[in-house]
Amino acid sequence: MLKAKEIRGMKPDERIERLNELRHELMQERGVQAMGGSTPSPGKIRTLRRDIARILTIQREEELAAAQ
Repeated sequence: MLKAKEIRGMKPDERIERLNELRHELMQERGVQAMGGSTPSPGKIRTLRRDIARILTIQREEELAAAQ
């Protein structure tokens, strides 16, 4: 689980790379779930979605701050 402080400490390139990794992992987890399999960690999809949302939120905050 990523914390906002950790995300803000990352460089923009690192953040984008991490976002892509999380999206790929989420896609794999959803694929397993769709095929009827059970995931080893039931809360993993929720955690992945929240981490993705945190990264996107912080990116948006920085875009707005730069525009002002």
